[in-house]
Amino acid sequence: MGPKLQSNDPCWCGSGRKYKRCHNKLDQLVASGRVVPGKLSPLREVPSHIARPPYAQPGAGGRPPRGDGQAEVHDAESLPKMRAACQAAAEILVAAGELVRPGVSTDEIDAFVHQACLDRGGYPSPLGYAGGGGAPPFPKSVCTSVNEVICHGIPDDRVLQDGDVCDIDVTIYLDGFHGDTNATFCAGEVDEASRTLIRVTRECTELGIAQVRPGGKVIDIGRAIQDHASAHGFSVVRAFVGHGVGRRFHAPPTVFHYPEPRAEAFSFRPGMTFTVEPMIALGTGDHAMWPDGWTAVTKDHRRAAQFEHTVLVTDDGVEVLTVPAQGPAFGRAAAETSAAT
Repeated sequence: MGPKLQSNDPCWCGSGRKYKRCHNKLDQLVASGRVVPGKLSPLREVPSHIARPPYAQPGAGGRPPRGDGQAEVHDAESLPKMRAACQAAAEILVAAGELVRPGVSTDEIDAFVHQACLDRGGYPSPLGYAGGGGAPPFPKSVCTSVNEVICHGIPDDRVLQDGDVCDIDVTIYLDGFHGDTNATFCAGEVDEASRTLIRVTRECTELGIAQVRPGGKVIDIGRAIQDHASAHGFSVVRAFVGHGVGRRFHAPPTVFHYPEPRAEAFSFRPGMTFTVEPMIALGTGDHAMWPDGWTAVTKDHRRAAQFEHTVLVTDDGVEVLTVPAQGPAFGRAAAETSAAT
């Protein structure tokens, strides 16, 4: 290793700029152990025979059509298609989780998820989605959120390190319906605090789902999640929420993961499908955004974790749709953290 560069030295990258004006800040971030943006691979193609959601159609610019403000209620015709999309998402998530280990880049995970969606005849829902928040269309097929990244991390050439935690958020658009799920996985030997965070986050998700029933309230979900997270000294990230999902990627209801009074008025009806996906942080639940418009990180740079299921309100309770056919829910993510308790 050569001598340490001084602020006014030419930058090591060959740009001709002074080090302090070029890579100094980024090098400091890397040295601190924080996650920093890497290089993106070229846009992955989707064959023309794969049906695209409306926002991915030519000229749509990633923006979904305006909805009617009503929660979708499934019937005998639509529910089997919704089940199939959710089952596909669950299978892809479990398989993608097997890739999480030191030395694997998040771009490799993206490549796998992209092809897994195509192999099932589906479209990777995040690809090209702009939503309504003013961010540019998402450039990848899956969200990979590492360590202090709360959600919507963009896969790049960053290689997972021993001790990292990585959330993988899979959504597939299949036969006109979106199935949405995610889980947080361990790369190598992860510290006890992070494993506890992951376990408690999964429990928060399960406790929130247990509140779902006909006539139940969104606020019941938020109260159960908040109480369990707080009991362990963790914070609920309030800026990001669960949502209705089905024919649309994001739709009513808004599922708060804390007891938000605005959620009191909404009641569940049989046939509704939506996600429960709490994001729980070791430290503060406050967030900051990267310049890419998507990547949300904890303000104190401590770790966060997330789990997500798409659920169906049944006549007498709730059914989790995004469960793999074999093995525990969330696959390895659930098995590892359960074994650690």
